Amino acid sequence: MQARLSSPGVEIESPGVEIDTISTMKKQAILSSILDIGVVPVVRTSSAESAVKAIEAVYRGGIRAAEITMTVPGAIKALEQLADKFGDQIVLGAGTVLDPETARACMLAGAEFFVTPNLRPATIEMCKRYSKAVMPGALTPTEVLTAWEAGADAVKVFPCGAVGGAKYIKALKAPFPQIEMIPTGGVNLETTAEFLKAGACAVAVGAELIDAKTIAEGRYEVFEERARQFLEQVKKARSA
Repeated sequence: MQARLSSPGVEIESPGVEIDTISTMKKQAILSSILDIGVVPVVRTSSAESAVKAIEAVYRGGIRAAEITMTVPGAIKALEQLADKFGDQIVLGAGTVLDPETARACMLAGAEFFVTPNLRPATIEMCKRYSKAVMPGALTPTEVLTAWEAGADAVKVFPCGAVGGAKYIKALKAPFPQIEMIPTGGVNLETTAEFLKAGACAVAVGAELIDAKTIAEGRYEVFEERARQFLEQVKKARSA
């Protein structure tokens, strides 16, 4: 169905209006899912196979979102495999996205949100062009505001643990209450609630949830239990 824009005596068809609206609605649904879950596993493993198995494990543990970093060998193939298996049952993201070309390749593989370790406006623009959620990395107040003004849906505050952790998020939220922030670095079971109470909309957690030693031992069931524990911390923080 095409949208029509009209003025007296003139009627103009605008094929893209309805499509853009649907895309925006989908992006908002993706963001809402991430914020509702409250914790995003950052999967940084030594192989695509272990990344897939790790995400399958946290999915069984109740976390319906995950980010595969582009440092994983075969990361895009892993995204494709998970997208084919889970479809809309999980929100897949691409992490450590350094440029717009990589972002586009990940979109085609099934990624719905994009996380960068740095602030690169061209990558944000690529995600906006295709109505995908983007969370660029920033640290200083100037970088955080610049990322938000460039179109970030949320700002990844990284490396947060190195500059004060939850206290730093609280300090940033004072002048920027309107900016959604997701801290990375220093997030574990003990600090998750602190970050959320300080104003973070969600947390991103790496090796404290999915670590190389446990993968080497083949004990993926450990990730299931950790996923449940992180979700419990989110629940406690939000009910406090």
